[in-house]
Amino acid sequence: MLLRSNILGLFLLATSSFPTPMKLLLTLCLASLLTLPVQAARRIGEAEVRTGKNNLPCFTIAEREEKQSGNPDFQAVTVTAGARTLWRMAMPRERTFPLAFSMCIPYGGRVQALPQTPAAPLASGIVYTVQMETRPGKSVAAPLRYTARFCMARHPAGNGAVHQIAANERQGRNLYGCLN
Repeated sequence: MLLRSNILGLFLLATSSFPTPMKLLLTLCLASLLTLPVQAARRIGEAEVRTGKNNLPCFTIAEREEKQSGNPDFQAVTVTAGARTLWRMAMPRERTFPLAFSMCIPYGGRVQALPQTPAAPLASGIVYTVQMETRPGKSVAAPLRYTARFCMARHPAGNGAVHQIAANERQGRNLYGCLN
């Protein structure tokens, strides 16, 4: 706080001999520089991972996000395991669609017109991250990215199931419930 008032004091002292229009212009420039970090720091929204066709995951935004910020325009979806990209699909610049809670983008979905990478197989017991990117919409407060973590949980019967890992969930002995 002291540093900010010292900067403002020096600014006012340095501009005291400037004509009024120049002071106004310099004040606006300084104000815009001080507000940049606030504008650039949009929050990251919550994605939801569901079980889709063939017991593979599908992705959407959380219902709470839709109620809070509306339906963002879809840009891309990426699934990673650590730093390794397993699948990515993106919309061309001239096309998009509103992403709604009621819809779900399937892992490895094959839409011929969209640029995408082949989907790598998902193994049980590995933590994956999905990130959905959206385009800036009507709401300035709406996130531009939505993320979630998930895994393919192992079950004693031998079949796997999609398990979304809650943001506050601890790893524990069973790796977030992925090693049942």
